[in-house]
Amino acid sequence: MTRGRDDDALSWDGDDDPTLDVGSGSPADADPVPEPVEGSKPTPFEEQSPADAAPVPESDSVPEPVEGSKPEPPEELGEEPERRQMSSAALVGLGILGGVYLLLTLGWLLGAARLQLVASLFLEPAAFQITLWLAVAALPLWFVTVLWLTRTGRSWLRFVLLVAGAVLLIPWPFVLAGALL
Repeated sequence: MTRGRDDDALSWDGDDDPTLDVGSGSPADADPVPEPVEGSKPTPFEEQSPADAAPVPESDSVPEPVEGSKPEPPEELGEEPERRQMSSAALVGLGILGGVYLLLTLGWLLGAARLQLVASLFLEPAAFQITLWLAVAALPLWFVTVLWLTRTGRSWLRFVLLVAGAVLLIPWPFVLAGALL
């Protein structure tokens, strides 16, 4: 009993394509492999020289620049200059400063929450909440702004501004409340 193609477990659209037909004969019926010519060495596909490959038409090719002239950069709107890759030490330093900024942000959150009772004597509750969240958001905003504004600048300037921001935005309510309690 012979099996037809309709008896297969899966049938996909395009299975009837004759170029996909492998054949049902035995391996002995297949075309024999051509024997190499004496004195010639068969070269694998990867080792073929470009002269052996089919020629590529040169239509729509870009003209070569004249020797001694600089190629002009493409004039596209919004194209940023090429950025230099940061060193490993700079990345580690940014990670450490990011951790410091995170701790200082938590310090503002905890320190201001401790002062809520005292602040309620001087501020309306809505005004206290606004100032609390502005103080908490100041550190992440400073960090992101410095990174964004100095993305193409010098790395020493980035670190100076980040350290200055960490010093200027110390969570004094946390420091003073922690020292008094």
